[in-house]
Amino acid sequence: MSFQILLDEVKTNLTKCLQDLSFPSVLFSVEPTKKEFGDVTSNVCFLLAKKLNQKPSEIAKKILENFQKHLGELVSKVDAHPSGHLNFFANREKLNKLIIKNSIKDDYGFVNIGNQTRVVVEHTSVNPNKALHIGHVRNIIIGDTIARLLQKTNHDVKILNYVDDSGLQVADIIVGFKHLGFSEIPPSGEKFDHYCGDVVYVKTSEKYDSEPELQEIRKKFLEEIENPNSEISEFADYITKKVLACQLETCWNLDVEYDCLNFESQIIHSGLWQKIFEKLKEMKTIELERQGKNTGCWVIRGDEKNDDKVLIRSDGTATYIAKDIPYAAWKLGILKDPFNYKKYDQNQPSRTMWQTTLEQTSEPKQNFTGNSVITVIDSRQSRLQKIITEIMLKFTSKPDSYVHLAYESVTLSANTAKQLGIDTGGKQTQMSGRKGLYVNADLVFDLLTKKTLEETRKRNPDFDTEEYSKIAKDVAIGTIRYEMIKQDLDKIITFDLTKSLSLEGDTASYIQYTYARADGILEKAGIQPKFDSEFGLLDNEFEKELITMIGLFVNRVRDATNNLSPKIIAKYCYNLAVSFNAFYEHVKVLDTGDDSLVNIRLCLVSSFKSTLEKALNLLGVPSPSRM
Repeated sequence: MSFQILLDEVKTNLTKCLQDLSFPSVLFSVEPTKKEFGDVTSNVCFLLAKKLNQKPSEIAKKILENFQKHLGELVSKVDAHPSGHLNFFANREKLNKLIIKNSIKDDYGFVNIGNQTRVVVEHTSVNPNKALHIGHVRNIIIGDTIARLLQKTNHDVKILNYVDDSGLQVADIIVGFKHLGFSEIPPSGEKFDHYCGDVVYVKTSEKYDSEPELQEIRKKFLEEIENPNSEISEFADYITKKVLACQLETCWNLDVEYDCLNFESQIIHSGLWQKIFEKLKEMKTIELERQGKNTGCWVIRGDEKNDDKVLIRSDGTATYIAKDIPYAAWKLGILKDPFNYKKYDQNQPSRTMWQTTLEQTSEPKQNFTGNSVITVIDSRQSRLQKIITEIMLKFTSKPDSYVHLAYESVTLSANTAKQLGIDTGGKQTQMSGRKGLYVNADLVFDLLTKKTLEETRKRNPDFDTEEYSKIAKDVAIGTIRYEMIKQDLDKIITFDLTKSLSLEGDTASYIQYTYARADGILEKAGIQPKFDSEFGLLDNEFEKELITMIGLFVNRVRDATNNLSPKIIAKYCYNLAVSFNAFYEHVKVLDTGDDSLVNIRLCLVSSFKSTLEKALNLLGVPSPSRM
């Protein structure tokens, strides 16, 4: 039970009032209100005013009079505001008890939206030719947080990572290794994915302008990569698997895990494309172009604003979207699964990760298809994803069966770029892997860890080395994840290392510090609070505001899930921390001289701590007990 029980009671009893008064039915809302206007307010009088041709204030008076016989258990009084709003005041003793006692339960925040419906979430999907940079991290954290929300709301979630091991960017590093002679062994101490991205990929790309013949070599290598029996294909598989292993280490370091890795090369060789290709031809979704620049290509016709989209080039090679269509169909179970499965060589920290294979294995068949699919891809791919969405709709006839969750890019602030050795002329900068203008996620994580370690040593010289390390890692993880989540998905993020570590304002550090503060109060008290108490004495404005915020956790989980908006939980964590800090500054917890009051305030602190930990967990942000 949460604040929602009060909202539900008010809505139910308002509906009874409308029936008693023979008022027309309207779709009114009830929602939390500002503290000076009670606990809950409704817009019902404004909606009725249009239908009844009366002033909202007049209608409010009539409903107020009738509502007295419908007060229920959780409403102590109702006020008709001169503006026409109806404001409801909670029976705080009962509401406080409901919220505080339920908030410490393990399943607090659970909402049964999914009814165990299978949802596939695909995210990360970075070309295995370089290290993950901070822009990729936004994709990864969005996808992981969406999966956590869906799991919290009773969806059966499967998390996939699509490995594009046969595209142009892979061909680029194969050109570097096989034609330009780059060593397969990175310099001592350098991760293989860093070496491939920073050296092999960038330097190979630079040579295309001065040595145009390399374009033909790349084209030849690309064709050979798609031939599973070629030497180049075998070598590309070896290289990309090494890069992938490094990328996964970065993900696991950020507390991100997967259920299955899907390889593009296997999708190409599986026969899935041929099956979906025939279906698309039968449905007349694609056409063979017989004239113009795309002669000999299979295309999807564009609208008036967009050109036709090529699926198969005239030389028979598949484009990006042609590879993605059968994959999308496989995820939705439209096509029979051609894959076998085996466990990934490296163990994830907390669960088994599978990978597709076309080889025979002794492992049982797995099922990673879903009733619906959420694909996290940046907004630059929106047109292609729209085409795939429309094609999947023709197969499933379900409007939300395939969802493209788009997001904007991440830039670096001028100050952060300077700290990382990049001269941007005092301006924020976009990242480009091909140009080598990017900051890999490992470097950001290491720098954040180092800065946190330095600050923690200044503030807490008595901590041991192990505790320093744990706090530094927790804050680094929290900082990166929170910065990627707290903005709207359609807003560009400008990442700033210094600001993100501030203990003031909307940062993970501020929220984590607040959690540690609450834990410190409970530790100092040295007693276990007794929750079989009455909580009517928690009636000052700071206590009531904090209890209300705690009670709204379930509502925010529901809103975030229904809107696929993880920012809602980030904002909730921040507002909850602000409410607690206001309580901490204005209300004595331990030194009251009243044991009963001390106990119920400790119960409130425990309630806050438990709720914030659950909310932060949805974001993948650790909750350190000391900072």
